[in-house]
Amino acid sequence: MKVMTATEASRSFAAVLDEAEHGETIVVTRGGKQIAVIGPAPAAPGRMVKAFLARSAASLDADFATDVAAAREAFDDEMRDTWPDA
Repeated sequence: MKVMTATEASRSFAAVLDEAEHGETIVVTRGGKQIAVIGPAPAAPGRMVKAFLARSAASLDADFATDVAAAREAFDDEMRDTWPDA
């Protein structure tokens, strides 16, 4: 885990994000106090949602599939790219 001041993090924010993308966790401090933690995003949220829905299918109401289809149609391509595995 890497520790940086807020000033250091702001001056090299692109590098901080690159490190987080490669698995590093960065603790950001201000005045000697921890104020933020920047780290890799959780993997595969779309897969997790699909697995939950598959496990819960028996308890869903009859209109659920229609509701999900309508919600999917409402998303634009940019939002779909957020969960490419969904």
